[in-house]
Amino acid sequence: MKVSEFLRKIKKYAKNNGIKVELIQRRGKGSHNTLIVGDRFTIIRNLKDELKTGTYLAMLKQLGINEEELR
Repeated sequence: MKVSEFLRKIKKYAKNNGIKVELIQRRGKGSHNTLIVGDRFTIIRNLKDELKTGTYLAMLKQLGINEEELR
């Protein structure tokens, strides 16, 4: 899964649950950005990059979202 697809799924999940989503591009080094979902956050890389499974699961854990909730 690409980072852009992950971001699209997170935005859809947040919209369905009434949660605010914010992507801060100026907060992070190089191609890293901060994704804030509600009161939790995670760091994402370049939107074109491919997400590895472990990274994907760790980001979901940081955001407090279950993998089934994104389907």
